[in-house]
Amino acid sequence: MDEEQKKQIAVFRFGVIADFVTGPLLPRPERRRLLAEKCARKWTIPFSHRTRIGKSTVRDWIARYQAGGQKLEALYPKDRSDSGKSRSIDEETAANLVQLRKEMPTAPVKAVIEAMHRRRLVEPGSVLAPTSVWRLFTRHGLMASAAAPAVDRRKFEAELPNDIWQSDVMHGPKVMVDGRLRKTYLIAFIDDHSRLVPHGAFYLSENLDAFLHAFEQALLKRGLPRKLYVDNGSAYRSRQLEHICAQLAVAMIHAKAYQPQGKGKIERFFRTVRMQFLPTLAADMVLTVLNAAWRPWLDGYHQRRHSATGQTPWQRFADRMQCLRPAPENLKDYFRIVARRRVAKDRTVTLDGRLFEAPVALIGKRIDLLYHKSNVGRVEARLNNQSYGFLRPVDLAVNCRVKRDRNRNTQIEPTKRPAPKGGKIW
Repeated sequence: MDEEQKKQIAVFRFGVIADFVTGPLLPRPERRRLLAEKCARKWTIPFSHRTRIGKSTVRDWIARYQAGGQKLEALYPKDRSDSGKSRSIDEETAANLVQLRKEMPTAPVKAVIEAMHRRRLVEPGSVLAPTSVWRLFTRHGLMASAAAPAVDRRKFEAELPNDIWQSDVMHGPKVMVDGRLRKTYLIAFIDDHSRLVPHGAFYLSENLDAFLHAFEQALLKRGLPRKLYVDNGSAYRSRQLEHICAQLAVAMIHAKAYQPQGKGKIERFFRTVRMQFLPTLAADMVLTVLNAAWRPWLDGYHQRRHSATGQTPWQRFADRMQCLRPAPENLKDYFRIVARRRVAKDRTVTLDGRLFEAPVALIGKRIDLLYHKSNVGRVEARLNNQSYGFLRPVDLAVNCRVKRDRNRNTQIEPTKRPAPKGGKIW
């Protein structure tokens, strides 16, 4: 398992235990109820066919996270002691099981295993574990799914400011860009407790770059939320976004597909925007004018009494500001892209077509390169969470003049200039 896979698993594990390790300590009955609820639901576990998590496993993740200084790396999976040995059913047996299952589509798993032995489709004395066979059938879509139970939906509200942020995108008006009309997108966040909007702005795209810019601005203005509630769009499924949230101890929660009721507060805010803000706009605006008109309208929204809470969003948010977590001073570093590269024997690594020079200690090692898309020339090298500083672009002319003495110390020879015609250099 490589570093990127371990990182995805650690991000998933943090999402499971976030309720226990972020925010105030929950009472024991509430912790027990929450633990039972998490163990009862089905999960999509990265790189695993399992869908359930045991109570002891969740407790182990919590203990490891706290013992590891609340760092994401504490949740990385441990390497297998039997690495390289297969623990699955061999290909021939798997093919026979799948074929037999198609002949017996409704039979219990144990009945299929007994039929395999009766037909001598497995070696005498070999054992087929029912759980392994069940996982094989599930992967091939051969297990009948149970009818979905009725969903118990209830109105809810976060207890404190920044407990939960909801985020979504609304299609906005068209603006003039280079002489033609282009659609805009309002990317906004709303605090579940107060209905205050930490940040909202119109963009020309709803892609990951636009969302990350909006998210960073929201964190700078209003601090860190405990949970971020989003839908299942491609930008929200980004590994970079998941890693950013996990590093900041923000639990990211995805709404269930085709069930928009969970994001009712942000949807209600967008309805207010459509009814009260969009009709006031002039035609053929540019993006800067649109956002300039948006900011004072949003300030006015924060000062108006909200029908659901009986208070203004700003007043309700400010009443409990003592519980807020401020954003770290180096917040921008959390939003860097991470690329993995192996350092060549000549100390070089390539990133986006540019050649950089790494320290000698990193030769032959796979390292993490952290950088911003807007500034590819400033790249930090990391190995095992240790920083090796910022890499320098390769200067071939300088490298040509590097010489080493018998003690392997390096020095750069001065540039030799050609002698002028008809004379000497004194």
